[in-house]
Amino acid sequence: MKLTYSIVVPVYNRPDEVAALLASLSNQNGAVPFEVIIVEDGSLKDCKSIVASYQSRLNISYYFTKNQGAGKSRNYGMQKANGDYFIIFDSDCIIPENYIQVIDKKLEEFYTDAFGGPDAAHVSFTNFQKAVNYSMTSWLTTGGIRGKKKSVGRFQPRSFNFGISKEAFKKTKGFSDMKTGEDIDLTFRLWLAGFETQCIEKAFVYHKRRANLQQFYWQVFSFGCTRPLLTKKYPHTAKITYWFPSLFFIGFFTAVLFAVIGQVFVGVLLYLFYFLLLAIQASITSRSLIVGLVSVLTTITQFFAYGLGFLKSSLKLRFMKS
Repeated sequence: MKLTYSIVVPVYNRPDEVAALLASLSNQNGAVPFEVIIVEDGSLKDCKSIVASYQSRLNISYYFTKNQGAGKSRNYGMQKANGDYFIIFDSDCIIPENYIQVIDKKLEEFYTDAFGGPDAAHVSFTNFQKAVNYSMTSWLTTGGIRGKKKSVGRFQPRSFNFGISKEAFKKTKGFSDMKTGEDIDLTFRLWLAGFETQCIEKAFVYHKRRANLQQFYWQVFSFGCTRPLLTKKYPHTAKITYWFPSLFFIGFFTAVLFAVIGQVFVGVLLYLFYFLLLAIQASITSRSLIVGLVSVLTTITQFFAYGLGFLKSSLKLRFMKS
């Protein structure tokens, strides 16, 4: 049976991003049928006129709801959807022209009731956005957990590029009320319900992410705060690797302290070697020395933000239990 697809996009005050997203969707190759559902999550700057301008090029619907968060907006869109399979994008994504063809072919060859794909940096992205993409996706920084088949552990799809069947949505009831980590929470519930997930490596999207270092810091900090909550909710998913960012910044400060008092310099040298390795790899993959250097800054920010958030949340849960 050939699948039909419903693309669901929650939007909050991002009309310009929606314009870029819809432009990319209107250029999809092939004849695989799909509809687009835009759910305006109580925005003050709505994208209604932009959606209207694509009525002749896309099978598109627009819904305005009160502000309820991305998870509930996605659920609302899936409830309105007509397809057999739902695809969730963030509004700050640009979709490659062969995306629908890729997932349709893959699901025909190997069907699962949910999938996820990686993200990449578009040529039009700023150097900072390219550096953030490197920090979030490189094997040297995250172990490739955000979109590589050979990643550490079982693949957990992320909401910026997430597919779920109508059947799985009905059984799990979709995303929870969590403001952060709702995609991982849904993945765990899919597994508990007996559904399989897969990573479709070629089904990547261009994901713009945060525009400045401060926004990036607080986004990753919230990710770190959420992971212990997910582990408490699903104890069987706990992994020692979740502690690595916290151990990273503790080890970094310890190495610097010992170096300052003139005891041991080996620790600092190891960190400097790691940062040099990051800069070289990021420069090569991006073909830009600037991106390579900025990637060191974004990676340090990522580790510190996630590690601090994880440690704060873990200690809070520990003391609350005591």
